[in-house]
Amino acid sequence: MMPIALGSLGSMGGLFSATVLYSIASGVAVGCGLALFMVAVRGLPAKPDHEKQKASERANELIRFAGQRGSLAAIVGLVVLLLTRWAVAGVAAGVLVFFWDRLFGGAAEERAAMRRVEALASWTESLRDTIAGAVGLEQAIPASARAAAPVLRPHLDALVDRLRSRTPLPEALQLLADEIDDASADIIVAALILNARLRGPGLRQVLGALAKSAREEVDMRQRVMAQRASTRRSVQIVVAVSIAFVLGLSVFNREFVEPYGTAVGQLVLAVVCGLFALGFWWLRKLSTIETPERFLVRDESSVQFVRPRMPQQQGAASQEEGVRR
Repeated sequence: MMPIALGSLGSMGGLFSATVLYSIASGVAVGCGLALFMVAVRGLPAKPDHEKQKASERANELIRFAGQRGSLAAIVGLVVLLLTRWAVAGVAAGVLVFFWDRLFGGAAEERAAMRRVEALASWTESLRDTIAGAVGLEQAIPASARAAAPVLRPHLDALVDRLRSRTPLPEALQLLADEIDDASADIIVAALILNARLRGPGLRQVLGALAKSAREEVDMRQRVMAQRASTRRSVQIVVAVSIAFVLGLSVFNREFVEPYGTAVGQLVLAVVCGLFALGFWWLRKLSTIETPERFLVRDESSVQFVRPRMPQQQGAASQEEGVRR
């Protein structure tokens, strides 16, 4: 009954007529164009330097990803277009292949994050044990870097090189946190920066507590990843079966899906593909682990302190002085 209903949509009047649907699509396109024009006229607020750097890194990663997946997505989309003769199906298949890892992957990213946190925990324990031998923090960091995990070793080697080039310890540690770019590393580095500036006691106890917390985080992520592995596999099976079913009908039973070849049928198919994409995005959102944002972020351009006015200077012009942290 569905193909018959789809075939009669084009000849029906009212809301489902082709003229009304084309008018709605044209109105949406005009509205989006006006919205983009308003954004271009008003402009967007300036982003801090660290956000610009992250955006640049994401753009470079997207370019590399497009080079690897773009050709495969184009080939798959062309094959689906030739089999089904549906432009919407070809575009949807290409987009699905292009963003397959982003939609149904994530396991590799989670494993990499767990390895990074586990490496931080091991390095923190090594640093705690080295400090226990009555060794200063400047001497303990190069000694603990030799036994660090491979995922953390390049960053620690760069930290040791900065210390040897007479870079102040707090600044070198801040650069280490920027390179690792992880909220768990910020907590450990913040404790080291405070000790490097204040030289207070109790660093061993703090590092031990932070290492224990990192170990607990790794255990929690492992349990969550094991629980979500079966769900991720089920979603992949559902997607594969749905695509195989649609392709099978379009190849072996063309008459049953013939109404989808009309303009209205393609519009309905685009809506169905959009609903599928929304469901995939929602499942991807549920499968990700919410991690806290970094707090040890520097943005020197936005750090400005205004000199307070004295009572007798309230009528004079205000003076501002930018002070670096």
